[in-house]
Parts: sequence; structure tokens; C-alpha cells
Amino acid sequence: MSRVGAGGRGPRIDRLGHDLNATPAHRDNAALNETPKSNAFKKGLTSDPRSGHDLTVVKSEPITVKGEQTRRHIFECALALFRENGFDATTMQQVAERANVVKSAAYYYFPGKEAIVQDYYEAVQSAQERICAEHFAAHRDLKSRLAIAMHSKFDLARNDRKLLGVVFRYSGEPQHPLSCLGEATREIRRRSISVFQQAAAVERLPKELEQLLPVALWALQMGLLVLFLYDDSPGQQRTKKTADGALELTLKLLAVAKLPILKPIRTRLLKLLRDSELVPQSP
Repeated sequence: MSRVGAGGRGPRIDRLGHDLNATPAHRDNAALNETPKSNAFKKGLTSDPRSGHDLTVVKSEPITVKGEQTRRHIFECALALFRENGFDATTMQQVAERANVVKSAAYYYFPGKEAIVQDYYEAVQSAQERICAEHFAAHRDLKSRLAIAMHSKFDLARNDRKLLGVVFRYSGEPQHPLSCLGEATREIRRRSISVFQQAAAVERLPKELEQLLPVALWALQMGLLVLFLYDDSPGQQRTKKTADGALELTLKLLAVAKLPILKPIRTRLLKLLRDSELVPQSP
């Protein structure tokens, strides 16, 4: 419920202290305690000096330029804290302090830490799609395309192993917004599978395999991400070598899986995946 000034006049203030009558630009200005000074704030990109990729944050609803800059800056600061201290040990108060904004400003843009991680999912997925699209446009070799689809996710997450545990922690809670198998992450899963579908588009495959192969490769990548989380080898080379070996085996098995005699098995497997909604029903 909003608070109204004496006599029923004056500003209408919500529970976070925002003036509901103010323009979006005024609300964005009011959210800031002081002007952030980082270069990342000015660039509007999330980046890590140790990473070769920038992650652009996407906001679905229109907001002012200053508001988007503020939101991105808070996001960057939160990621830096997650990387330093882990997800659980970081509080929204610490995020606000690192971003040099009042706590209500942090909550104004992100209802909680989970919302920040959801934006992280989106940022990583968007970055992977850009990297793969560039590679696919220049390479027709199936092995090369599958390798970039597999390894790009590891490369983008290499500085975030402290955060990766959150991805799998809630896998047994379908209603949790961060569950990698939940409803809230359905669209990210679809896009992740689509990357492998695009990678395999250069190969002539039976119709059943066109749908089965991307799901199988996505499942392989999710399993490898668990290994990646625990991999303490230099540069997580153990995970990368396992991924390369698995892709080599996949290519060999693919030649067998395409045989016409296996069509009944492919059809049966595809039905199972459709019934589980891992593969969409045919139009």
C-alpha cells in the first residue's frame, strides 16, 4: 500500500520508498545513492578481465538508458561478489555496497539473488549463441561445429565454478526459479538444445535423429558441467578431454544410428522423449 501526504495530497510512495508519480528517469535517479564510477558501468557490459568474452545483459521490458546502466552495474558487482565469495555467502546488502547504491535500489532492479543468477543464465546463453553463430557461418565440418557448441559453454563459465553449483543444487526442486530442469528455465533449455541442433544442421540425418541428437548432446553437456564443477585440473583440462572423447565417440555412433534398420528404435526413443516433453511434439 502506498503512503500519501497529509490531506491526501503529495507524493505516493511505495514500500521501497519510490515516488509512484515520478517519471521513470526520476525514479532511476532516486535509486542511486551516488554515481557509480566503474568503467564497466559506462560500457554496460558484464566482463571479467580473465575472460575472453563479454556477457551482455538483456532486459525484456523497456527502461531508461540510465536505469539500464544502473541495472547492469548492479549485475556486474553481484557477479564479482559471487565469484569472490560464492552465491550463499553474498548478501544483497553487500551487492548494494559494492555497486555504491542504496539497498532499495538493488531490490528495485533485482528482487533477490536468484533474479541475478537468472540474468546470468540469460547472459551466458546469449553469449554462446553469438559465438556459435559466428563459427557456424565460417565452418561446415560437423566435428568442428559440435566442438564449439560443447566447449563454448565451458569457456564462458570458466571463472564461475563457485556459481555453477547453484545450477544443479535445485535440480530436484522443479518449482524453484533456478532449477536447471524446472519450468522457469524451460526457454534457456530450449535455446541450449537449439545450439546443438544448428551445429548438426550440416549433416544429413534421418528425421528422428534430427531431434534426438541435439537433446542427447545437451544432456551430455549438462553431465560434463557437473564434472567441470569438481574438476581441479589446470584449466579444467580433464573435463575438456572427456568432452572431446565423448564427441569422437558420438560421431562414430552416429554413423551406426543412421542405419535404416534402426528406425524403429529411433522412433520409439523419440516418442519417449516427446512424452517427457524434452522434445516438442510434431506440429
